[in-house]
Amino acid sequence: MNGPEVLDLARDAIWTLIIVSAPIMIVGLVVGVAIALVQALTQIQEMTLVFVPKIIAIFVAMIVALPFMGQAMSGFMDRIADSIIGI
Repeated sequence: MNGPEVLDLARDAIWTLIIVSAPIMIVGLVVGVAIALVQALTQIQEMTLVFVPKIIAIFVAMIVALPFMGQAMSGFMDRIADSIIGI
């Protein structure tokens, strides 16, 4: 492999990482902001209040997004296998 092929593979790996992790990260962000807003409105400043709903929401999002995540990673592996066969 030469330099441009390695850079293309690294760019593809980074995009796959972003695509796979985006649903989980977005759910965590939305739940965190919603809970922070509720805490600010009610003036309940309990630090442990954030963790349980966020963990449950991330777990549910992972279960829902798992087929999509697997498909994205499988597609990335297929592209890597094709490039290995092409060498």
